[in-house]
Amino acid sequence: MAIIKTEAVVLKTFDLRETSRIAVFFSKDEGKISGVLKGIRKDSRKFGSSVDRFSVNDIVYYQYRNSDLHLISQCDLKEFYYPLRKDLKKSMAATYALELVYKIMPSEEKNLRVYQLMKDFLESLRESDDVDHLVHAFQIKILLHSGFRPHLDACVRTRKKIIGKALFSIKDGGLVSVGEPVTAKDAYPISPGTTASIQHIENNDWEKCLRLKLTSVIRKELKYILNNFLVFHLGKQIKSARFVNN
Repeated sequence: MAIIKTEAVVLKTFDLRETSRIAVFFSKDEGKISGVLKGIRKDSRKFGSSVDRFSVNDIVYYQYRNSDLHLISQCDLKEFYYPLRKDLKKSMAATYALELVYKIMPSEEKNLRVYQLMKDFLESLRESDDVDHLVHAFQIKILLHSGFRPHLDACVRTRKKIIGKALFSIKDGGLVSVGEPVTAKDAYPISPGTTASIQHIENNDWEKCLRLKLTSVIRKELKYILNNFLVFHLGKQIKSARFVNN
């Protein structure tokens, strides 16, 4: 049994019996981990945090070798993005981002880029009112950092470079040349500006991504393509998605 100390963002929590709680974190050093906080519901002073969503905590836990559920011995609040709870749209956007990380990332696999992305997103969400832009940037970045990025460099079928208009095939996971046989349900028109916006966000740091101007047409295309692409390739519904980008 190893004792591990790390910084972590709370993804979700579950009550356990009458006194304890299970928390799922995405940590800086160990990736997604689950742990039991024994007695936290009986005595909230036992830990330095109430393990709220949208919070960053310093945790210490006993890592069991034969189980993916560990014992949290210490949990101290480091940062709490409480103002997000006062704004419904921001709260749902943050919930959506946490759910994406929970469903996309494997257990106990370190990914520092995803961890930093979560913190950047929550911080920007607190400061900015352009929630849709932040959500699109988060979607594109987490697809990139988790290895699910769509193929945008050329037609996924012919491997030929596309200049001008194209289709985005949800099933094929990338661009398809106009004229290729596709069904209306699977493929969606994508403009060069949308393709360029996705690539810009993939290739630049978070601050530069937020300075990118997104037209109403690009936002509409990103909403459809990214939401459907994520659901198809994850093979899972994202419950909070229905509250985002309405």
